[in-house]
Amino acid sequence: MKLQCYILKMGEDNMSFKFDALKYSYASRRSLVYGRRGMVSTSQPLAAQAGLDIIKKGGNAVDAAIATAICMTVLEPTSNGIGSDCFALVWVKDKLYGLNASGHAPELATPEYIKGKGYSEMPVHGWIPVTVPGAVSGWVELSKQFGKLEFEELFEPAIYYAENGYPVSPVISKLWQDEYEGFFKDTDDSLYDEWKKVFMKDGKTPSAGEVWTLKDHAKTLREIAKTKGESFYRGDLADKIDEYSKNTGGILRKEDLAKFKAEWVDSIKTSYKGFEINEIPPNGHGIVALMTLNIMEGFDIKTHDDADSVHKQIEAMKLAFVDGQRYISDPRYMKVTKEELLSKEYAKKRRKLICHDAIMPEYGDPSCGGTVYLCTADGEGNMVSFIQSNYCGFGSGVVIPGTGIALHNRGNNFNLDENSENCIEPNKKPYHTIIPGFLTKDNKAIGPFGVMGGFMQPQGHLQVIINMIDFKMNPQEALDAPRWQWIGEKKIQVERAFPFSLTEELLRRGHEITVLPESTSMGRGQIILRDKNGTLVGASEPRTDGFVAAW
Repeated sequence: MKLQCYILKMGEDNMSFKFDALKYSYASRRSLVYGRRGMVSTSQPLAAQAGLDIIKKGGNAVDAAIATAICMTVLEPTSNGIGSDCFALVWVKDKLYGLNASGHAPELATPEYIKGKGYSEMPVHGWIPVTVPGAVSGWVELSKQFGKLEFEELFEPAIYYAENGYPVSPVISKLWQDEYEGFFKDTDDSLYDEWKKVFMKDGKTPSAGEVWTLKDHAKTLREIAKTKGESFYRGDLADKIDEYSKNTGGILRKEDLAKFKAEWVDSIKTSYKGFEINEIPPNGHGIVALMTLNIMEGFDIKTHDDADSVHKQIEAMKLAFVDGQRYISDPRYMKVTKEELLSKEYAKKRRKLICHDAIMPEYGDPSCGGTVYLCTADGEGNMVSFIQSNYCGFGSGVVIPGTGIALHNRGNNFNLDENSENCIEPNKKPYHTIIPGFLTKDNKAIGPFGVMGGFMQPQGHLQVIINMIDFKMNPQEALDAPRWQWIGEKKIQVERAFPFSLTEELLRRGHEITVLPESTSMGRGQIILRDKNGTLVGASEPRTDGFVAAW
């Protein structure tokens, strides 16, 4: 029996995404969601519904994104928090805007100081990897620039859940337990006592369905709302962060917080087979996804379940990633330009390195060349791609007493090599892994997309885009499809659902394959697209508790 093909028409020229529902053995585990007047997609159902409620109250997609992001600091604290960074791509009135709300290193953060503490590389936990948290400033800037509702109103859903409690969803419950088992269980350092006080009860993390309250979060969110973020960077909350840092051996100071403000940036993009894929420029590594697509553009790939197609994607990603790891940093310190990295001529040179067998990737010369993602849309045409993160689970593990502020550990991505562009320095931003994506065609919005998950993110962006554009999958199929992940050298991880025949052929080509028992490390994505008639179509990741709320 032949099932009818699904056709989703996008753009003025009726460009189509098509897929045969019988073609893929992994078949979609979720249905697409449609709407007209508003849509919010993220990894926690209560947060998605809260964002949609904001649109129903008269807010726009930007208001909904802010409210959802604030809710996520309460509802998914395993991945983000009040002490996170964030980035956004915002489509408003036929123009795409970029926001970089990632913080810089403290004034006292020098390689000499850190090495003097006995470290040969940047640690994961504690005060050393803490950079200035940028998320609060990001919320303020988004609201100030594009919001319709009062800033304080956007905090109401999160405060309600923090005070009255919410049932913890299954995947988040598991991530919570994993984080405890992986670090906090085996440390007796008093620096982490506040984490245990806030995020554990009776010596346990919450089980699925358990109602959890975060009273300190509610108090802090009220303070941020009332002061429009000023308290966090220059007021009472900043004083508390400064005091706790000084008392516990930290190097973050109120002066570091006071000088920070999220910055508006121009997005970067590349063309790929008739589309434009847009990302935030460095210090984020969205450029890695674009560089990979530039390499892939020279190949004719038509089938997802084909070893040669997968092999070429892996090899292209490896080449782009090693370039990214070599050159990406705070743009003020980069020795090559984003234009050089995105050069089609440079991509052509890199493409020539791809052969039948797996290679050991090395960076080229271009001059010669714990995260939550959400997306929103409203009936006025506005759309937002937003990502917010602690980095590793609960981040640094440092929680400011009485506030619920869990500080991220983005500084872990710095290094201590003083010859590297990404060596830690005062007031410098680190290489950053969180990247929102946005798809356009002929400079018209198609929609936001994202796949969270550390160094999986550009790899997830690549696979989702190729699934939709090359393999004609609809958005949900693009998210459902089994994934691979390059983790270094010739090492590749694949999901259990990855076809065995592909795994065998990749092994024959020299890839070192590990089949993962579960898929939580393969990214967790969301997509919202809009067709030429204004209909919104949303898809949510099956690897998490994701949900699309629509109106």
